[in-house]
Amino acid sequence: MAGIAIRKGVRVIITGASSGIGAALAQQCGAAQATVALIARRKDRLEAVAAGVEAAGGQAYPIVADVSQPEQITPALQQLLEQWGGVEVLINNAGRGNCALVEETTPEQLERIFGVNVFALWYTTAVVLPVMKQQGRGVIVNVASVAGKWGYPINSAYVAAKHACVGFTAALRTELLDTSITAFAVCPAAVDTEWPSVTEGCAIGDIFLDGVRRSKQIAEERGLPLAPLSPVFSAEEVARQIMAAITEPPTNDLFTHPGTAEMAVLAAQDRSALEQQMLPFYLGVLEAYREHRQQQSQQ
Repeated sequence: MAGIAIRKGVRVIITGASSGIGAALAQQCGAAQATVALIARRKDRLEAVAAGVEAAGGQAYPIVADVSQPEQITPALQQLLEQWGGVEVLINNAGRGNCALVEETTPEQLERIFGVNVFALWYTTAVVLPVMKQQGRGVIVNVASVAGKWGYPINSAYVAAKHACVGFTAALRTELLDTSITAFAVCPAAVDTEWPSVTEGCAIGDIFLDGVRRSKQIAEERGLPLAPLSPVFSAEEVARQIMAAITEPPTNDLFTHPGTAEMAVLAAQDRSALEQQMLPFYLGVLEAYREHRQQQSQQ
């Protein structure tokens, strides 16, 4: 599969570039002296990331836009591509999570979660892809999650959206067969970013941390092994892996954390077996969430 080395003159578009993995990717592209379009909603943070890209030696084009709104992102990308005359790499990184049981998830929350995690994939790719086809090369990276491969409690909207991201990428790849354009999905596990603190509904990171603590007692009481949880990686480490994969694309989805590819295979072959492995954690999370909701109701 044809990759593209990030270097001077290579044009890269990154959504969700104001923080986390997106900001780390922007900085690393800047260090490679690439030309980088940074797309996000928060102007102040975007400008700070852009300054970092420039200081590292790259060229930065900050664009304030909501990728879930086609009336914002479509003209912004069209104007950028007209100015650039082409693009080598599109990284669909923008994402948002939720924290709610299935029966608590509102239609409005579904629309917001799917808007940024799923619908935006079409809004960006549909503009960029014809340009890549005309120039005869390109790499499209869709940042999903291990939540796009198996389930987690209290964030069904996000899990479903990331499954859709993986599915979108699979379909896109079939349309790119016999071309020099490559697409792959990235499936990180735990990453040290602000994401777990800003999920809709409540801070899911706090619930999961409490769930990990509770899972140890649940495992001991039931005579079960601890759930196979991944280590927390920095955004910079995940960004480095993505950068390497753009140069030499994987033949399947990119799993950034050890053991997660094997868990994805198990989920596809025997979902019940994976659920049993994760049972202490899942039960711990549900217990922590119920206590959190009870405390909320008493306030």
